[in-house]
Amino acid sequence: MVSVIHSVAAQGSDRHFLQTFSEGLQAGDVCRLEQALAFAEESYGAAELGSGENAWSHASGMALIVAGLKLDADSRLAALLFAIPAYRKDGEKEIGEQFGDGVAALVHGVSRLNRLRPITRGFMADREGGNPQETRAQVEVLRKMFLATVEDIRVVLLRLASRTQTLRFYAAAPEDELRSQVAQETLALYSPLANRLGVWELKWELEDLSFRFLHPETYKKIARMLDEKRIERELFIASATDRLKKELESLGIRAEVYGRPKHIYSIWNKMRKKSVEFSDLYDIRALRVIVDEVKDCYAALGIVHNIWTPIPKEFDDYISNPKGNRYRSLHTAVRCPDQRALEVQIRTWEMHRHAELGVAAHWRYKEGGSSAADAYDEKIAWLRQLLSWKNEVDNSDWVRHYKKAALDETLYVLTPQGKVVDLPRGATPLDFAYRVHTDLGHRCRGARVDGVLVPLNTPLQTGQQVEIITARQGAPSRDWLNATQGYIRTKGARTKVRQWFAALAQEETLAAGRAFITREVQRLGQGQNHFNVEDIARRMGYAKGDDLYVAAAKGEFPLRQFQALVRGVPLPEEIAREEEKTAVPVRAPTEEAPKGILIVGVDRLLTQLARCCKPAPPDKIEGFVTRGKGVSIHRVDCPNFQHLAALHPERVIETDWGDAQTGNLFATDIVVEANDRQGLLRDVSEIFARERINVIGVNTQSRQGQARMAFTVEVRDLEQLRRTLALIQEVGGVVGARRG
Repeated sequence: MVSVIHSVAAQGSDRHFLQTFSEGLQAGDVCRLEQALAFAEESYGAAELGSGENAWSHASGMALIVAGLKLDADSRLAALLFAIPAYRKDGEKEIGEQFGDGVAALVHGVSRLNRLRPITRGFMADREGGNPQETRAQVEVLRKMFLATVEDIRVVLLRLASRTQTLRFYAAAPEDELRSQVAQETLALYSPLANRLGVWELKWELEDLSFRFLHPETYKKIARMLDEKRIERELFIASATDRLKKELESLGIRAEVYGRPKHIYSIWNKMRKKSVEFSDLYDIRALRVIVDEVKDCYAALGIVHNIWTPIPKEFDDYISNPKGNRYRSLHTAVRCPDQRALEVQIRTWEMHRHAELGVAAHWRYKEGGSSAADAYDEKIAWLRQLLSWKNEVDNSDWVRHYKKAALDETLYVLTPQGKVVDLPRGATPLDFAYRVHTDLGHRCRGARVDGVLVPLNTPLQTGQQVEIITARQGAPSRDWLNATQGYIRTKGARTKVRQWFAALAQEETLAAGRAFITREVQRLGQGQNHFNVEDIARRMGYAKGDDLYVAAAKGEFPLRQFQALVRGVPLPEEIAREEEKTAVPVRAPTEEAPKGILIVGVDRLLTQLARCCKPAPPDKIEGFVTRGKGVSIHRVDCPNFQHLAALHPERVIETDWGDAQTGNLFATDIVVEANDRQGLLRDVSEIFARERINVIGVNTQSRQGQARMAFTVEVRDLEQLRRTLALIQEVGGVVGARRG
């Protein structure tokens, strides 16, 4: 122990150091601490941290801070051993063997948080001059990532202690450019966390030291003003304290009254937010009153307001309306006879203990340990406290997102540039790629996680750095949509992949329609220079040329009308009048006849099923009187029928299937899309054979491993068609089957 004692000489005498470090612990734990001191000194040697501070000096200072928070023995041991894994190959394993798995778990947690430092510090350094909205959003994600990485609240307290010790070192060391970045990071991440955890003493020190490094002149100015009035302020506080004590004693109220120090960063914040000078602040002079019971708080408040004049709008009752972190107290400001302002805080001893130690009090060492249920209840209480952190961010969705993060529903990973990306639990590198940018996802061909190549369906973990390997030009694979292979877990990524394939199918359809139109124009002897597809599409009732191409590819547009327009024939008006002269007359149905016209030769009327939509029972149908071919029967949702009906509503006639549909067969189209493979057509054909469906037309295409098969079949009714489509959907490799 001699060498250990020498190494901690800067902390005071060896006996005093050990007493301070082990205060409140049992004899067995004190022995463990002595062993840890020797082990840590041997391991650290003369090593220095990235800040330039000696590793052993940092560990011992951090351990004293943790002891001051009255945390348990495991926490104090973890503070001493926090950097052992960086200096010993099997450091965590050795810690577990010598000091217990609990200590090793805490050290591991601190190491995980330490790995975030380059990311958070780098972001703080780069955010100057950036977009304020993006900066706020990224700071929020960094905060959530920080908390999502933690499984034990003591790890957070250890990290706060470590940061406090680092700032103390910078305060005593020569000026270093790194300390400004550390100070910015502290004010953005660590001091708000200390505030919400209720660790006030660390919060104040973190803020004051950071403020000192970032605004040294302002810090010195405020410190000088405090020093200049210190004697006067101390005399004033002593006088006010004596008077209030006597008044409380006269009413039989037991109380402790003392002056409360105000930290510099808080003073500067109030001056800035309220746009006031130092002399106009009400809480430079402050008293704190601690009583036994809640009723005494309000009695003491009455005495304060009786002997001094209350300042309007400077009273807050945090007893009946506690803050989000369960802070409770009465705050008031009064003006003394000499017109000087005085702030007074009044609370019970229980409220005071919570305010001073906050959540740290819940993690003190308990003799005999605690059950798993107790630990779970404590963690839930911690989560409730941290919900109040939403007041320090701008996003209204903070509570919802933070709850998810706290319950391990959200993970946070890093881009190679250090940007934090939040994803649902179970997300893969492909989900990450599509979250960063759609094009990055489309061109993704591989991924490195923490520098190691991994499969694209590897689940990610919080804190990992993900690098996407891309092709110069690429496209997604249909395998990515296969849920059993687990390539994509997020809805957003899946939607983007589906949209790409939908756009691909649309482009193929447009290309086919464009080729058909080009061939037809050439067959009619018209040059492309004299052909305006947008004009012809508009005259045929389509919104744009692409709609005409799609209709042509599907064979769902009036070819004769198109041919006439290409030749320059004035359609539809002239031809419509000509058709009107030669239209087939239709008799109105009699009262005895069924409503509408039956398609099976009722009244010897010539009828035919339209080829464009191929209606079948029980489709809703309408008839259209044609030139010389009787009534053409269409589905009511057929685009061609709707176009004709809009031009000639007088030639639309009601029709009905009636009873004549029994025993008849109706032609219809079936379109099957599938991943191409050997035997696919045979398997689909077997479905038709089993269902006794006659196939009268087949057209198959295969491109880039994807097959598109179009069948024209004869069915009895829609029920048979639906059953057949359902059976085809079950064939291996089939992506979709639908009616054409």
